[in-house]
Amino acid sequence: MTVQFLAEIAYHGMCHKIGTPEEVSNRREMLDIREFLNNQRGRKNECKLMYSGSRKEGFQLKESDIDIMQIIPRHRVIWDMSHSELYNTQEQTLILCNPSESPLGFALLWLPLENTFGIVYSACVRMNGELYISSSKFREMKCACATPNSTIHGPCRSKCVGEMMYDYAHCFVSDFWPPPASSWINRCHAWPPLHVTDDIVRNGCHFVAIGHKVGNHADIEWRISFSQAENKLVYSMNHTQFLTYGLLKFFLNEVINAGLSDEEKLLCSYHMKTAIFWAIQQNMLPQWSPENMLDGFWICFKLVLKWVYEGVCPNFFIPQNNLFLSRIYGENQRNLFRRLYHLYEKGFFCCYKFC
Repeated sequence: MTVQFLAEIAYHGMCHKIGTPEEVSNRREMLDIREFLNNQRGRKNECKLMYSGSRKEGFQLKESDIDIMQIIPRHRVIWDMSHSELYNTQEQTLILCNPSESPLGFALLWLPLENTFGIVYSACVRMNGELYISSSKFREMKCACATPNSTIHGPCRSKCVGEMMYDYAHCFVSDFWPPPASSWINRCHAWPPLHVTDDIVRNGCHFVAIGHKVGNHADIEWRISFSQAENKLVYSMNHTQFLTYGLLKFFLNEVINAGLSDEEKLLCSYHMKTAIFWAIQQNMLPQWSPENMLDGFWICFKLVLKWVYEGVCPNFFIPQNNLFLSRIYGENQRNLFRRLYHLYEKGFFCCYKFC
């Protein structure tokens, strides 16, 4: 059988596992409607909800958590004090972002007017006489005031309801596209389309409560979140690209991470998502269609293999932010590379049985 014929079989197999274009579109639309209705019911000063993660992207996998970002009301993150002129400070609490003392992709959140309230004020600490919001204190307080079975998982408060795990990430919103990610706009020549790029930039970013492990202020730092932008990028994929992303997720869970404990799982689905974003934007495969889906998978897998060999996984929006830093290095890096290279030697047929 030719590779093209196998790829077409793989495409239809993944349609059966993940969904047809119509099924994926319907799932996304239903979740968008649910998000809209939830936010319409809430009062003016309540948290706004924003779904993210696999479910938002259109997957319906058993192992997928439900990721919900809860936007803290009446607070806006600005990047320059001149932005304050755009807000009514009687209605909005302004937070000034200070990325200068943090690794790229992270920042300190400073309250120049010191006019916040409630749990945000309780999570504040003084540093050099100025008031900053501590990400670690904020996480702990949010978890403490939640239901008894809640736990902290990264920047999230995790809660199990029946057999489903919900991850809630309380976050601040910025109406501005972050300056550290300005180079991303200049890279968007062929993908995503101009109207998608404009929409992403116009909607800014979020800040979630977790610092960088190697930062000087890990307990205070907040991470810039591009979850909203990532959802829009996934929505802009064609179905072959989306199924290739799904195949990478299956391959990660059922081959690369098979038999490993949570502590041993160095690669995660975010690394796979980063790989396909780069592969599409860098035009590594000129045409993504059913007959070359396995070629697309193989390109992404080789990209991940290269990153592991070099110990550098560049964040899609801020390439200088190495997603492997403090995680994949030394003996762990060498073991992971050997594991992946062994799969590489088998060729892309090692993924075919999942299709």
